[in-house]
Amino acid sequence: MREKAAEVVHVCGRRMEMKFNQRAVSEEHLLLSRRYFLQAAGTSLAMSPLIANAQLRVDLSAQAHAAPEYLTKQDAFGTVERGNPPPYQLPEPRLREIGMTRETWQLEVVPDTGTTAQVERPLSRERGTALDWPAFMRLAERRSVRFLKVITCNNLNSPLGMGLWEGVPLRDVVWLAAPTANIRRVFYYGHHNEDPKQIFRGSLSLSRVLEDPPGDYPVILAYKLNGEALSGRRGGPVRIIVPEAYGFKSVKWIQRIVLTNLPGANDTYAEENNDIDSWMKTVARFLTHPEEVKAGSAIAVSGVAQAGVSGLRRVQVWLHPRDAGLPPGDPHFTTAPWRDAQLLATPTRWGGGLPEGRMPPDTLGFDPATGRPKSWPMRYATAHWAAIVPPPAPGAYHLRCRAIDGNGVAQPMPRPVGQSGMNAIEQVSITVKRS
Repeated sequence: MREKAAEVVHVCGRRMEMKFNQRAVSEEHLLLSRRYFLQAAGTSLAMSPLIANAQLRVDLSAQAHAAPEYLTKQDAFGTVERGNPPPYQLPEPRLREIGMTRETWQLEVVPDTGTTAQVERPLSRERGTALDWPAFMRLAERRSVRFLKVITCNNLNSPLGMGLWEGVPLRDVVWLAAPTANIRRVFYYGHHNEDPKQIFRGSLSLSRVLEDPPGDYPVILAYKLNGEALSGRRGGPVRIIVPEAYGFKSVKWIQRIVLTNLPGANDTYAEENNDIDSWMKTVARFLTHPEEVKAGSAIAVSGVAQAGVSGLRRVQVWLHPRDAGLPPGDPHFTTAPWRDAQLLATPTRWGGGLPEGRMPPDTLGFDPATGRPKSWPMRYATAHWAAIVPPPAPGAYHLRCRAIDGNGVAQPMPRPVGQSGMNAIEQVSITVKRS
């Protein structure tokens, strides 16, 4: 198991530190995959060598029935952030002064005075009508919703964390301002030190804010993650969560919303050639795999898949000799002999700090009678997978994985178009040694 150290990434021309704790993801995942491998090993004595070769070097008997953690705890999320310093790192008196504590937080919802947008009851600090925390919580008592969503950066290959987000639908707050005419988009801004060069902004069409496609979740003003108050590092007191979108749409530290009649977006991520309208893609990634195995041994691998807007039907793997030619004229390997992996079972204990690991009642997408997901895998969430590749001949190999979406499509696009989200077929190297 590998832990990825903090690394520097450049997004929108900004230098940002991205701390992705792969160990946090792998430890919760290993418990699920071990159980699968043990069950597989129990079906055939010939499979027993695969346990050691999968680099799962722990007491499997004791761990196989332990409760896995599916949700990522707040402090274990990977972080892509802006600001110098990020607002939550400011001293407490300054946080209170700028409204970055729940006691002092206020939200403005105002018209874009540079357009013909019309709003009857603007929520404004200047007018003394901005939405404060007590009023926000009163609204939450009646209107709050919760749902599962994975946070992923469209410029990075791996999910940053899987969470249960809770908040008030953005439309309920927009309606408080009583918009009346000439509004086409909703602009929203996070606090970034009153420095225009640091301000991060996003936008959505008014239609997406006011209406949800069938089966989709609302855009929310989130104030809880996994049942706990949203920390400053995770974007608290309040951040946007857009279910179907990459993380850049879910702007942190929200304090201002502008209703505009402009037809175009104002997203910061439009800079540096990013596609700001891209939906989150379905993709598969490896988490555990051996670098070497002995001849005659099966190869056990496992990973995590992200179910994007098109859902997730299955994950597949393909082992290919390194010195053999690739399918000609087939850059996405559509004709390769892919082998189905096993999507692992729905979690029974969700972890992430939830009391007793239980999913709260009335979570969207869950059956209220059973407390179980209405379908699995769920869109906008992650699912664990595992596969056993039959023993190959000695040699050097590439092992690849891909996801098949809910429509049965392997998504050959937009793999060549990275600004729409990173979902390339992942590849690892494995050597099969002679006994």
